[in-house]
Amino acid sequence: MGTVTRRHLTDIPSAPGLVSALVLVVVLVTLALGLPALDRAVPAQRAVPAGQPYRVGAGVTVVPPPGATLDVTGTRPADDRGTALFRLGRVRYAIAVQPFSGDLTAAAVRLRQRITGNSGYQVTGTQLAVSTAGGLAGLQGGYTAGDRGGRYAVFVAHGLSVEVTVSGADLDLDHTLPAIDASTRTLRYEGGR
Repeated sequence: MGTVTRRHLTDIPSAPGLVSALVLVVVLVTLALGLPALDRAVPAQRAVPAGQPYRVGAGVTVVPPPGATLDVTGTRPADDRGTALFRLGRVRYAIAVQPFSGDLTAAAVRLRQRITGNSGYQVTGTQLAVSTAGGLAGLQGGYTAGDRGGRYAVFVAHGLSVEVTVSGADLDLDHTLPAIDASTRTLRYEGGR
């Protein structure tokens, strides 16, 4: 063994310092284990009131389809932009609003490029003119990848683009598209109200 010098004794943590270090370790372990458990315990999908407009962001609202749930993992409302992700069973219905200075054709090209970019989807058929009950004019089309398909629509108004994408298995889409189309027609720009 060796001898203990005064320097060795001063290097030993004091009792209050040791207690503080232990408390810090306990807090860190609690956070590391507790927060993920809490995150798993909180459901990602929430019910939305039937027939009520939902604020997507930047003054844009939509009435979700009956039976839809809001997926909070993909929903981000804000004053100048926003996204809303709804689920109807296994069908994904997303609306994204963002500032945009181009025209409707440029917005449609941008959305189609995003759909086909990294997803494996291919745009199918021709684009058709579409409008909402609130007076937004847009374009819509379809896309597919194997047994999965989807539909997109894009609108430009008041310096914003409003992009709608719907995707799911073909059989699921057949059952939900009428309700989603009816919901998309309720898109409205309310000017920040």
